Amino acid sequence: MSDIYPFFDGHNDALLRLWINPAQDPAAAFIAGTPDGHLDLPRARQGRLAGGLFALFVPPVSYIAHIRQQTGEAIAAQHQPAQIVREQAAILQAIAAQSHGQATICRTAGEIEQAMHSGALAMVMHLEGGDALDSEGELLDELCAQGLRSLGPFWNLPNRFGEGVNGNFPASPDTGAGLTAEGIALIKTCNQRRILIDVSHMNEKAFWDTARLSDAPLVATHSNAHQLCPQPRNLTDRQLDAIRDSDGLVGVNFGTAFLRADGKRDGKTAVAEIVKHLSYLADRIGIERVALGSDFDGVNVPDALHDVAGLPRLADALAAAGFSAACQQKMAWRNWLRVLKQTWGE
Repeated sequence: MSDIYPFFDGHNDALLRLWINPAQDPAAAFIAGTPDGHLDLPRARQGRLAGGLFALFVPPVSYIAHIRQQTGEAIAAQHQPAQIVREQAAILQAIAAQSHGQATICRTAGEIEQAMHSGALAMVMHLEGGDALDSEGELLDELCAQGLRSLGPFWNLPNRFGEGVNGNFPASPDTGAGLTAEGIALIKTCNQRRILIDVSHMNEKAFWDTARLSDAPLVATHSNAHQLCPQPRNLTDRQLDAIRDSDGLVGVNFGTAFLRADGKRDGKTAVAEIVKHLSYLADRIGIERVALGSDFDGVNVPDALHDVAGLPRLADALAAAGFSAACQQKMAWRNWLRVLKQTWGE
């Protein structure tokens, strides 16, 4: 087995999975461990996960209705995006409060490093999709006070900031209009407040608008190479070059539909497919700009990886592909710390 080192992950949907099951105490379940999903505290320790970006995400009404086995009408009547975001943020706060130091919300790169040194899980609050945000900025202020440090304006659907990338496989990421006036203002606000801007769910026009407007490194927290898998959510070579030129970063998504050349959601996908994307990106944009963005609890991952406890198997695959120990550590955690310091400040 390869040398064991910590991992820092650019994206997970654990808070959504915990929130959507109202029959449990979500924070207690995460701390004690759950029989389902990809990520909880015991499995994070087993897999050497040191921390990551934890998404607050408002899912479609149809998704909630399916999971909770209720009618869409019943869900729609109580579907309040701002309240859902607040409830998921409260779960993250409760995990930190109830874990007795085993997990902590981090607002700076220094705090992440301190958590890693002490063995605590470093949790960074991320907002995936800006649908819940109000035009006055009150919810953004509220979330920032609770620790929000990263924001993706879109998921797959249009909102008042612009249009998220959406389309069938195979397709280009050029799927709609760019940023609206409010979207432009949001990018500027994030720059002013030193909030990381996630381009992972931006269509191509919104991506280029952001590249033109933002003075921060371009970061895709959970995206892959379009050249290897032509999902519209993956990044073209031209987009990758812009990320390289900004000294940004790409966190590779473990979802099989974003890895495979045929775009299939197939658990039999080899862990080596993750390595292929990491290798391609390293060659294209440099090893210092490649990291992990698993999308745990949001996608179907290779069966051989299974969940966060399987991260050492990815380390083995990287070693087998010829990556040095230093390069492995860069992709595993050091590159995330670098880009977060550049974005947030020391």
